[in-house]
Amino acid sequence: MKVQSSIVVIYDGQCGFCQASVNWIQRKVSVEAKAFQETDLSQFGLTIEQASKSVQVIAQGQTFAGAAAISYLLKQRGNKVLSFVITATGPLGRWGYNWVATHRDSRLVAIATKILERSK
Repeated sequence: MKVQSSIVVIYDGQCGFCQASVNWIQRKVSVEAKAFQETDLSQFGLTIEQASKSVQVIAQGQTFAGAAAISYLLKQRGNKVLSFVITATGPLGRWGYNWVATHRDSRLVAIATKILERSK
């Protein structure tokens, strides 16, 4: 039986940027990554609407969504300054997350995906 990670990431399994981001996080942090399309979301107290709208992180008895989830994962990965910037900028950090989430097919996100795929 597989031991469940203490950090679960529920993401869009059909999004190349999302997959590249999860892979990048997993290079330094042990997370159980689950595509929301293939996951029983009810076991995490989530709906399809929540999971399709933003990445969800379940850790330490809490659920983080969107920019807060990214900030949490970055902090766990050791990118504490970037995590702080996302959190400290509040609405701007959330706007940045939402922009990426709604522009997945843009050239800029495609470039960011390639950078993540090549980064350590």
